[in-house]
Amino acid sequence: MDNDVLSDVLRTVRLSGAIFYEVRAGSTWAAETPPAQWLAPRLMPQTPHLIAYHVVTRGDCWAALAGDAAPPVHLVTGSIVLFAHGDAHVMATDIGFRSRPLSRADGLPSPEESLPSYIDAHGDDDERARLLCGFLGCDVQPFNPLIQALPRLLHVGPDAVPANVSLAALTAAAVAESSMTRIGSVSVLARLSELLFIEAVRSYMESLPADQPGWLGALVDTCVGRTLRLLHGDPARAWTLQILAREAGFSRTVLVERFTRALGVAPMGYLLKWRMQIAASLLSDGGLGIARVSSAVGYGSEEAFSRAFKRCTGYSPAEWRHRAVQADDAGTRANTIRVD
Repeated sequence: MDNDVLSDVLRTVRLSGAIFYEVRAGSTWAAETPPAQWLAPRLMPQTPHLIAYHVVTRGDCWAALAGDAAPPVHLVTGSIVLFAHGDAHVMATDIGFRSRPLSRADGLPSPEESLPSYIDAHGDDDERARLLCGFLGCDVQPFNPLIQALPRLLHVGPDAVPANVSLAALTAAAVAESSMTRIGSVSVLARLSELLFIEAVRSYMESLPADQPGWLGALVDTCVGRTLRLLHGDPARAWTLQILAREAGFSRTVLVERFTRALGVAPMGYLLKWRMQIAASLLSDGGLGIARVSSAVGYGSEEAFSRAFKRCTGYSPAEWRHRAVQADDAGTRANTIRVD
């Protein structure tokens, strides 16, 4: 498994996370979490996309996409479930939850509020499960091949190898940190949230069959994986199909056929998308002028870069940077979520 391309994508799409609360649930508990487009402005207004995840730290429960006909997934102690595409979803301690009214999660605290370390959701019932519930922000535009490749519901069980040890340690650290009021808790929880996501994704990838289609499977394909490593390793290089095929060790015909079959886009089309994602990240960070961003992604002409960026995103580089600044200002006004 080649993790260099994965690391490059994770770095460029700007993960940002925060763990919000621990739920202590009874045997009759069920709750529906709204979709990301509803949650993001309320919980993490500075992020363009929100990923929800839940870790079972004690007991067992069920998880399902809201309104989906697929059977629910059974989670046990040590399980983690990710909803990478921001779908509305249901968590419940009873497999028969579909027949009962669901409590929509409208009561989630806003970013201005100080969050409790846990939510007591078992009432008079005996405690059936404890869940660590968190949210993670990331970029999805203009191009995030990882999020596109992940399933809508990703379940990693406690028997996952070798990530189960790391997940268990990270979960224990997150539970401990969220139960204490300490200086720097917000930053610590944010980093733990990101690490939990990365470990879950790595564990999922390591469980995939060798012939897995799509971007995740392409990372281990002899031809496509090697090509991706070349493109991600030096995206600003003046690549041509002839140079790429020669360095990958395949003919142009074989390279284009295998790459396009695996990813649905030709190699040079993928390179264009990835360059625009790098540029979008650099513009959002605000540290470089547009001319230097243009050069950083392989364009000798600022005008040519601006045209390509607008074709890909619908915005000029200056407009994209302005939108990013506005989003950051909104996040600052909302304040950083605190855990008391």
